[in-house]
Amino acid sequence: MNLIINTDGASRGNPGPASYGYIVKSNTGVILHQEGKVIGVTTNNIAEYTAVLKSLEYIEKKYIDKIPHEIEVIADSELIIRQLSGRYRVKNLRLKEIYYQIKQKEKTLGKIIYRSVPRKENYIADRLANIALDTAKKIPHLF
Repeated sequence: MNLIINTDGASRGNPGPASYGYIVKSNTGVILHQEGKVIGVTTNNIAEYTAVLKSLEYIEKKYIDKIPHEIEVIADSELIIRQLSGRYRVKNLRLKEIYYQIKQKEKTLGKIIYRSVPRKENYIADRLANIALDTAKKIPHLF
């Protein structure tokens, strides 16, 4: 099964209130699932990594019977994409934890390709992350 995932993370303050958003699409562009959630107070990079991890966890849970997959993960964070594709090393300890969780998912899910795009081409995932933050802002005890 071929899937396309757009992911994004947001942090207002960096570190600050943070969230992630992702969209899972078929290879023809049909949206199969979308999600945006707050994750507490953290950095933008943690939020970006969390978006990738949560999207892969969803695919593993929902489409486990359709493995092997070919998955294209698209994000507007060049740092995250370069780290996940092996071009840059991950030095931050918290990022390494999530990085290794993602690498474990890769072993069970099949071929995963990472690609960066300009922010304007990733607007739906960005919007999902920001809607989650805007909604949470209205609930004072969340942050």
